[in-house]
Amino acid sequence: MQPPPDEARRDMAGDTQWSRPECQAWTGTLLLGTCLLYCARSSMPICTVSMSQDFGWNKKEAGIVLSSFFWGYCLTQVVGGHLGDRIGGEKVILLSASAWGSIAAVTPLLAHLSSAHLAFMTFSRILMGLLQGVYFPALTSLLSQKVRESERAFTYSIVGAGSQFGTLLTGAVGSLLLEWYGWQSIFYFSGGLTLLWVWYVYRYLLSEKDLILASSVLAQGLPVSRHSRVPWRRLFRKPAVWAAVVSQLSAACSFFILLSWLPTFFKETFPDAKGWIFNVVPWLVAIPASLFSGFLSDHLINQGYRAITVRKLMQGMGLGLSSVFALCLGHTSSFCESVVFASASIGLQTFNHSGISVNIQDLAPSCAGFLFGVANTAGALAGVVGVCLGGYLIETTGSWTCLFNLVAVISNLGLCTFLVFGQAQRVDLSSTHEDL
Repeated sequence: MQPPPDEARRDMAGDTQWSRPECQAWTGTLLLGTCLLYCARSSMPICTVSMSQDFGWNKKEAGIVLSSFFWGYCLTQVVGGHLGDRIGGEKVILLSASAWGSIAAVTPLLAHLSSAHLAFMTFSRILMGLLQGVYFPALTSLLSQKVRESERAFTYSIVGAGSQFGTLLTGAVGSLLLEWYGWQSIFYFSGGLTLLWVWYVYRYLLSEKDLILASSVLAQGLPVSRHSRVPWRRLFRKPAVWAAVVSQLSAACSFFILLSWLPTFFKETFPDAKGWIFNVVPWLVAIPASLFSGFLSDHLINQGYRAITVRKLMQGMGLGLSSVFALCLGHTSSFCESVVFASASIGLQTFNHSGISVNIQDLAPSCAGFLFGVANTAGALAGVVGVCLGGYLIETTGSWTCLFNLVAVISNLGLCTFLVFGQAQRVDLSSTHEDL
């Protein structure tokens, strides 16, 4: 006989924190999971130039394919966070990874199903976005429940560094696979590795009983008790919550624009340059930058600095200083300088992991997955507009400067909002939560 849904949820998403060995095992596993997430996500930007040549896409059509990921990505953020809060983020992550790993592996087959290449690739990217959209909200929920507050920034920065590892891996190995075996091999590579990771987590870290129970709860629906309801009204009456949402929107949108268009920028501006250089170096720099930001953030807090002061410092680096280097990209004709500026901009953006990403856990640890989902939904929606708008501006003006100006404007709007209204006190505490 199966336990009631409420009891099952309590068992699967309990507040018991990981022991140190468990935390180390899960941190390494989630680092690899984030790496593979970005391997699959960044496969399309790496392949866009070759696929455009094969299928006859112009910049606007390539922009549609690149941005279509975010059309799906923005729809499942809140769902992913809410499910993570209720049944446990690790189950949500594993179930979704098995699906998007399969989609990545069959993408080349979808591309050749008919002559409607643009429609099928757009559909596959929307589906990829839907499946990957639950990852970071579920991850935020998981870490807020299982990791000690004094260690969250460093743990999140380690796991978040997987995004740079993944993009680096795709840039390095993907560039070689693209040259040797064609763009199809990149999708086989990222999808196959993801499915191997799913098997490992299923085999060694989660029990079959847990996944069956999670699936049954999902199938039956998630009735929400009064004490587990998200306090919508309480949260969104707080300026600090809106500041977090706007700042996350800006950080996500800026990152998505650079992630989508930097490979094409280097390929077209410096056609004789080696792809493995500009696809690897910025992300190689970003890995130690991400780890350093987490270490610095936790160190400053342990030294007695106020949490909000540290969060704002991290955002000043992640949004403000990074945008300066993005602007510099539009005003240089040197390949070496462009690689340096791109590396600095991408590397500094990782400071957001120790700023706004952790600030959301400061504000509402009881429903951090939900709140991160809302903020990242806003970022994904902005990403759709930003990536499409970037393609339109490049196509109509013939200049890349406007793209980097767009990144700078978006970044600094988010930074100013957070500096003025950002806080780190909990806002989810109430004797009686508001109704859904």
